[in-house]
Amino acid sequence: MRSLNLCTVITVLFFSCATIKAQQYAQLVDTEIGSQGSGLGCGYNYIGASYPFGMVQFTPSFFSPQKGFVINQLSGAGCPHMGNVPVLPLNGTIEKSPDNMEGFKPYKTINEAHAGFLSVTMEDKTEAALTVNARSGIAKFKFNDDNDQGSVIIGSGISSTFTENAMIKITSNKTCEGFADGGEFCGTKTPYRIYFAIEFDREAKTKGTWIGNALLKESLHGYGKNSGAFFTFNTKDNSEVNYRIAISFVSVKNAKENLKASKLEGGFETYKNNAENVWNENLSKIAIETPNRDRSVQFYTHLYHALIHPNIVSDVNGEYMGADFQVYKTKGAAQYSSFSVWDTYRTQAQLLAMLYPKESSDMMQSLVDFADQSGGYGRWILANIETGIMQGDPTAILIANSYAFGATDFNLEDAYKHMKRGATIPLLRSQNQEIRPHLTEYIRDGHTFASMMLEYTSADFAIGQFALQALDNKADADFFIERSQYWKNIYNPKNNWLNSRYPNGKWKDIEHDWREATYKNYFWMVPYNLKGLIDTIGGNEVAEDRLDILFKRLDASYDEDWFAAGNEPDFQVPWIYNWTDEPYKTSEVIHRIFDEMYTSKPTGLPGNDDLGTMGAWYVYASMGLYPMIPGVAGFSINAPQFEKITLSLPDGKFTITGGSTNQHYIQSLKFNGKKQKTPWLDWKDIKSGGELDFKTAKKPNKNWAKNTISPSYN
Repeated sequence: MRSLNLCTVITVLFFSCATIKAQQYAQLVDTEIGSQGSGLGCGYNYIGASYPFGMVQFTPSFFSPQKGFVINQLSGAGCPHMGNVPVLPLNGTIEKSPDNMEGFKPYKTINEAHAGFLSVTMEDKTEAALTVNARSGIAKFKFNDDNDQGSVIIGSGISSTFTENAMIKITSNKTCEGFADGGEFCGTKTPYRIYFAIEFDREAKTKGTWIGNALLKESLHGYGKNSGAFFTFNTKDNSEVNYRIAISFVSVKNAKENLKASKLEGGFETYKNNAENVWNENLSKIAIETPNRDRSVQFYTHLYHALIHPNIVSDVNGEYMGADFQVYKTKGAAQYSSFSVWDTYRTQAQLLAMLYPKESSDMMQSLVDFADQSGGYGRWILANIETGIMQGDPTAILIANSYAFGATDFNLEDAYKHMKRGATIPLLRSQNQEIRPHLTEYIRDGHTFASMMLEYTSADFAIGQFALQALDNKADADFFIERSQYWKNIYNPKNNWLNSRYPNGKWKDIEHDWREATYKNYFWMVPYNLKGLIDTIGGNEVAEDRLDILFKRLDASYDEDWFAAGNEPDFQVPWIYNWTDEPYKTSEVIHRIFDEMYTSKPTGLPGNDDLGTMGAWYVYASMGLYPMIPGVAGFSINAPQFEKITLSLPDGKFTITGGSTNQHYIQSLKFNGKKQKTPWLDWKDIKSGGELDFKTAKKPNKNWAKNTISPSYN
């Protein structure tokens, strides 16, 4: 009996420890993954502290780490941007103007980096620890014991690009406030204005400002380009200084309110624990079981990346700066921005709608509000600015996808109004950016520049689905779904490829008009009618041969004729085997991508993460489900890479079992206990819970799912 009790106690303790460990998802995230590299093969992820969909990102900027720690940064965006209000701790006093803050050295070592927390050691042995909450950044600076004074410099007229207009005002020995205007993003000016309020936990010994190369000791104001403020503290008896900053896009007053509302009782550890607990709660929405810790780290890091943006831009009082530079009150719980739509419509939007239908609905309403204020939907929105980056009409697809996967609580009529206007009125603009360039030719001739028009045809299909599903508008749905078949107008029977044409109908050189991909990649950009596409080129064998050649390499650059694992137009292509007679190759290729193209190293991403797009791709591929068709709620299936995956959906738990990191092929599949013969699963069948049970092996079952039909709309 004693022995039995002891075993019981040990068992209880074991499972309690296992449960606690399982809940520490924040520590599984490695924010260094994707933070190194250059060009198209770099993740452009930052290492600092984030909050789920939070207003601030407190981090060394990917683009200007020498300037210290900035308060805003996009996760995975490949052009310099933002990086406002950098703060930098320095041992000793300030005797020379920091000017543009370019003369300092970046952090020397990373001590710890996970979800909600970063700790680094600087070149002068100062330690900096960073954490965040929804609208503020919190830092703890520990100065070197070799010096009895330590300084903190704050750049107001400094960013990761340029800042022409800025102001900082010291309001006491421990507080300051101000504003800074935005710079640029990928060559487009971004004239947002960010306001800030800053507070230290104790009073400084001395303070001052600088403007350019002029150091102004005891001055209380700094203005313009390359300006800032400094505070110097007595660190002889207390080497730590704590710092808090909150921002607003509306006013200094609102920034102060955000700072006040963000305050927690307790020191830095209280803020850190809060951020980690919030991340634990959010990351636990997808619980995986696997003996492969390295793949666990990768999975939760990618899920983390998918939950950073879009981010809040409204203040605690509900105010936000509109696209017309007027102040509005949000209609939902919060207003959101940072929409990398050309990227995120493919993966991340669907994931957020599944897991966060309320927040996703507010994100969709934010896009509708932006269109109301600017004239139409943007393609790539930063703060309250439409940058016009990339091509197509992606916001229509993103909204249709989000609606299909559960985000339904927004103004559907208004959303559709902007979809239809953008798709039918040439030269319509969102702020200064044309919504659908070359729409006149697309309507008149039935075609325009090849990759652009394939984005338009996908948007047309999504608009049609939204009109039908959300508004029961069959007439408009028929119009747009029929127009989505315009891809057939650029099929060239002479070379058996999709091929750009001149307005007079003559064929261009096949290499022309493919943006960020080649004709061999973009060819497959007809996800809503893959059977029609495959039949057009001669059937399954031709398609299979073409896919086999594409996948001989997985690491192609944008201008090479093989698969580019880091490039959005290629993301869907592995699942196209499910529309052929060789569906086993879908899983084969996806597991090759896991094994060859992703690692847990700082260089471990094959391309720009693009605000969680690649992260969401990894999450979906790991689960064995991929949202393939614009505006249609369903998944193409592949072998998952984990033994058990549990999705905590709003209406129930959905469990996926039988995956493996080394058994890449589906032998058989059961859904809720019944044989699943097709590689397609509808969202409506799983959103309230259920079980998908895979049997996998190291060798393929070439008959599973063969001669089955996945959705295709001709």
